[in-house]
Amino acid sequence: MFIARMPHEEGKIGDMLMGKESIPSFIDELKGGKNLSIGLVNFGDDEVEEWRRVGNVSKVYFDRVSKNFEWKDLFPEFIDEEEEIDGPSCPEIPMPEFSKYSNLDVVVARMPCRRPENGWNRDVFRLQVHLIVAKLAAERSMIGENGTVKVVLLSHCEPMIEIFRCDYMLKQEENWRMYEVNVEELKEKLAMPIGSCKLAMPLWGEGTNEVYNLSKFTAPAIPKRREAYATVLHSSDTYVCGAITLAQSLLKTKTDRDLLLLHDKLIPEEKLKALMAAGWKLHEIKRIRNPRAENGSYNEYNYSKFRLWQLTYYQKIIFIDADIIVLRNLDLLFYFPEMSATGNDGSIFNSGIMVIRPSKCTFKTLMDKRREIISYNGGDQGFLNEVFVWWHRLPRRVNFLKNFWANTTLESSMKNSLFAADPPKLYSIHYLGLKPWLCYRDYDCNWNIDDQRVYASDIAHQRWWKFHDEMDLELQKFCRLSERRKIELAWDRKMAENVKYADEHWKINITDRRKYE
Repeated sequence: MFIARMPHEEGKIGDMLMGKESIPSFIDELKGGKNLSIGLVNFGDDEVEEWRRVGNVSKVYFDRVSKNFEWKDLFPEFIDEEEEIDGPSCPEIPMPEFSKYSNLDVVVARMPCRRPENGWNRDVFRLQVHLIVAKLAAERSMIGENGTVKVVLLSHCEPMIEIFRCDYMLKQEENWRMYEVNVEELKEKLAMPIGSCKLAMPLWGEGTNEVYNLSKFTAPAIPKRREAYATVLHSSDTYVCGAITLAQSLLKTKTDRDLLLLHDKLIPEEKLKALMAAGWKLHEIKRIRNPRAENGSYNEYNYSKFRLWQLTYYQKIIFIDADIIVLRNLDLLFYFPEMSATGNDGSIFNSGIMVIRPSKCTFKTLMDKRREIISYNGGDQGFLNEVFVWWHRLPRRVNFLKNFWANTTLESSMKNSLFAADPPKLYSIHYLGLKPWLCYRDYDCNWNIDDQRVYASDIAHQRWWKFHDEMDLELQKFCRLSERRKIELAWDRKMAENVKYADEHWKINITDRRKYE
């Protein structure tokens, strides 16, 4: 068993925690009449004596990470995923000599907490102590019959939910929290790189030019674990066609996992039947409002995605946005822990595809923080990045964004060759900008709008339409255009003609039969 005291500010807070807060009463309950073997992490010598009355104490020594070590060093915006130069690498975080500690019943660790300082949740020292405690618990502990170890944490901050899930908390006394943690789950997390500075799922074998052997990811880490793919539709039926196509693309990969579609009451019955026919199991939800969103805005109810964490029948869920098509089997992602995703900007992940672990406690945490957390983009992606700051980088080929932000010929050539590759090199394509089903099939209508042209690709557009054309005709009819949308397309095309964009997509003759349906 392990007791950890959460990281905090130096000086006054440390005096408060040990000077005025005694060892929690549940420690005596844990002794069970025996002398506990205790490991102490991040405690001063004067604090060790208080714990000697509880059992045999071993102070765990380690070098504190440098104050110059920043979060962005572990979570850079860009890494050399394709290993075109030297390949990605991570800086080293000092760790104890773990071999010196064994058969510990208890680890007591003080974990840093700089709240309310700006950026307190992205503190490398805080992460360092969490990882030390997790590694001691997973590798140097006396494991119970149920495969768990007990961890006790002291802090005025919540522990990192990415490492110590709140479901495992047994008791709390003021700032003390006792957890019973599954060792295998800890090992799954500790097997990941220390940050997004390296890929959790490599593309290439280490030191070779050969494709990385992914065979160990072909089965769940835990046999017979219930797993599912999921997407969410709410507030509008605009994405019904996208969700139908997503389901069809998943089924083509021969996955045997469940396909779950969460929806609210605003999706018409006829379209729900079509979604079921496409392969989805339906699960009705009540929308969750973003309290910071303006009434009627696009992101007003996008916190409805939090409902995914209520699906506790499943041990793992891979969420996929409905504007994505899957080209290769993604079942290997079930091997990875929460939160696994591809990179976006800066130190954040993209929530278009993400591996999550349903949990009623995590759902409650998300709901409780709705008014506290300010999302950088006003949406669920910004919110989730403030909760799950320690995440695991999947290759961008897993969730390949359809954009051309660099606006170079080289970028266009490289990405379009990936969009066209057959057999596919990408696992999925994420259609940013105007969606393929909202354009005519003849060309990508993003070409017609100045601030959307960075998302335009006729090759990616054709790839989506290939999936559409392979669907049953009864499903295809749910991708028809509304009269309003046809008017908007005509207007955008006229504006593009007035500007006279050099690519001249506005000259292309429209043959899409949906124009006349």
